[in-house]
Amino acid sequence: MTAAVVTKAAASPPRRWSSFARRNRTLVVTGALILAIIVLVMVLPLLLTDPNATEPSRRLLGPSMDHPMGTDKFGRDLFSRWASAGRVSIGMTALITICAVSLGTFIGLVAGYFVRVGSVIMRIVDAWMAFPSIILAIVFAVVIGPGMLSELLAVTIIFTPYTARIIRSRTLTLAARTYVKAARVSGMGPWKTLAVHVLPNTLPLAVVQCILLSAGAMLIDGTLSFLGLGISPPTATWGNMVADGRTYLQEHPTMVLFPGLSIAIFVFLLNLAGGSLRAFVDPRARLLLDQRRRRGKVRA
Repeated sequence: MTAAVVTKAAASPPRRWSSFARRNRTLVVTGALILAIIVLVMVLPLLLTDPNATEPSRRLLGPSMDHPMGTDKFGRDLFSRWASAGRVSIGMTALITICAVSLGTFIGLVAGYFVRVGSVIMRIVDAWMAFPSIILAIVFAVVIGPGMLSELLAVTIIFTPYTARIIRSRTLTLAARTYVKAARVSGMGPWKTLAVHVLPNTLPLAVVQCILLSAGAMLIDGTLSFLGLGISPPTATWGNMVADGRTYLQEHPTMVLFPGLSIAIFVFLLNLAGGSLRAFVDPRARLLLDQRRRRGKVRA
């Protein structure tokens, strides 16, 4: 009897994973593709030649066995630069997203728990969100100056209000729950209450926000790099690779095609994964999804 129970318990996690994979195929597939791209751009630069090594005699070559994506105007191997640029672009996107979501979560918790202060904070957030993100990013980059640090500060400040609004809404709901009120009555301080009872219940939303904001961060990073306001050459990013190749678009379209497609595909996968994860985490979205599935089965 004991052996049967142990066998059933051991078989339980694979069954749960199989059920999860069947019900969330989009999330599993997109997550696997995103992970594969990240691993690829992290490992490839270690195996390829120096992305900044110039060879003037091989400038502007088309794709070949030696240079799968060709070479640029300085004779640099585009495949090496593409892999190195992917590592920089994805790393910068991740750093921006983590900073923006962390700061936005803190602001949202404070604004949702301390209502009087929160009303003032959210009016500032609403005014901030009224401006187009890309315009604000360009203005900040011009004022602060081009570079990795300025891009990080600019895009983090721009994306923080989006997370703050979502976390504040969730915090208002949690603050009205019985166990949070009981913690207050028992004498637990407000900051400890936030850390113990409120923050853990907002983390799923923060994770979803991380993925969704990553798509926007990748686009803005590419835009700033393309305009020369982000990470400066010779450090390669997918955005400044597109900017370098636009002059030779007709003669060597691959110079623009590969980095441009990389940005588009990665952003598309992030949006799909974020939408699927939100449907999995948010009870209301999950309920709507289950209702649609039942209707589809009934019609079939």
